[in-house]
Amino acid sequence: MALFRRALRFFLFLLGLIAGLVLALAYFFARRMVTPPRTKLWATPADVGMPYEEVHFPARDGVRIASWFIPASNDTRKGATLILVHGWPWNRLGTMSEDTISTMNGSSPVDFLRLAHSLHQEGFNLLMFDMRNHGESASAPPVTFGLQEANDVLGAVDYVCARTDVAADRVGAIGFSMGANAVLYAIPQAEAIRAAVAVQPTSVSVFAERYGAEVLGPLSKVVLPLAETLYKQQGGVSFSALQPAFAASGAGDVPILYVQGEGDNWGSTDDVAQMAAATPEASGPLFVESAHRYDGYQYAINNPKILAAFFEQHLPE
Repeated sequence: MALFRRALRFFLFLLGLIAGLVLALAYFFARRMVTPPRTKLWATPADVGMPYEEVHFPARDGVRIASWFIPASNDTRKGATLILVHGWPWNRLGTMSEDTISTMNGSSPVDFLRLAHSLHQEGFNLLMFDMRNHGESASAPPVTFGLQEANDVLGAVDYVCARTDVAADRVGAIGFSMGANAVLYAIPQAEAIRAAVAVQPTSVSVFAERYGAEVLGPLSKVVLPLAETLYKQQGGVSFSALQPAFAASGAGDVPILYVQGEGDNWGSTDDVAQMAAATPEASGPLFVESAHRYDGYQYAINNPKILAAFFEQHLPE
């Protein structure tokens, strides 16, 4: 009997330990979805020789957004203007991928400043901004993976179109990951966006399942539903309701170039193919060779002329 009691106590202790671990992990991931960790800006456009203005503007729903406006180097004409939209939980510079989670999941740096410099050399005006809950912009939790962040994109469009040095009929957007989702959600509400590039957008349910399976293994089957429940209790939206393809179907005649890595371990080529199929004027998808999700981002960073050529075609003088 004593042996049975000891075994039972050990079993209950082990069960409690596992339950505590599951709850702690669920809380951790829910917390990152509600209020993601902020990374300070580590550079400015001046570091790579670009002039810029530090500006703040309201998102369409009033949230304060911090940004840089980088005028085109050729001031003798009104160049097309591109709005760069970052992913979660990055900032307007991209990500350094130096935190513990990034180390664990194999993330690598994404350098938006390098992309901005290349596009600036091609003659574009640029707007780089921090989405709400990121960088130096105001808090408005929770993160909704593009749904509410679309208001930030719409505010960015309103801002650039109000400038006298911007041609309001030559505005495009480039979004990465959650930023790509935000661009897709914004386009049906923004007549001024005339062309867009969506780099590895993703349905949240697809991302959560694939990311969870890689990072947590079998525990993800328990942790993710609990994390989603905690997230919704803080005002979040059900993962299954966050479907960028629905927004893309309302893009009208706006051409959208989709870029997706074939070896994306968190996203899915099938998911992006469905978005492209739903988009009336889809370009691509451009499926590129990759071994990790971050390789798809790097493809866009490393091949700016592909993006520039797309916008030169669809935002002509």
